[in-house]
Amino acid sequence: MKNSSNANYHLDSIDKEIIYMLMDNAKTSLAHISKNVGISTTAVHQRIKKLEHAGVIENSISFLNPKKIGYKVISYIGVFLDQPSHYPEVVKSLKDINEVVEAHYTTGNYTTFLKVLCKDNDHLMQILSKLQKLKGVTRTETFISLEQGIYRQLKV
Repeated sequence: MKNSSNANYHLDSIDKEIIYMLMDNAKTSLAHISKNVGISTTAVHQRIKKLEHAGVIENSISFLNPKKIGYKVISYIGVFLDQPSHYPEVVKSLKDINEVVEAHYTTGNYTTFLKVLCKDNDHLMQILSKLQKLKGVTRTETFISLEQGIYRQLKV
């Protein structure tokens, strides 16, 4: 069970090294981490469990490369809602659109900002059509990513 406290968790240098190794490769063995940080495999395991319990480490997953499976267009879509109160309902509907990989409730011009992966521009048009039919959506504004210059997790 994760710790629901909002308090900041203190990370020492060993915790950080463990986290960096797991960020680089979530499948890194405890023995390999142990050798690199200079503590026993049992101690590494205990630290990882504490970090998970505190909510510092949330998931151990592998990421798909969308381009390798045919999703060559990355777009960001600003969504204008007629009323901010429609946000929860819109997000619920967005969860049914597999290509929407992120949705953010934002300040500024857009009520919601999305990251959407598509196979091509025709596919993007199909997704836009779905989005524009959602209750509360008044219009959208689309940005297509030409290149992703930085892709990383936050280093602590």
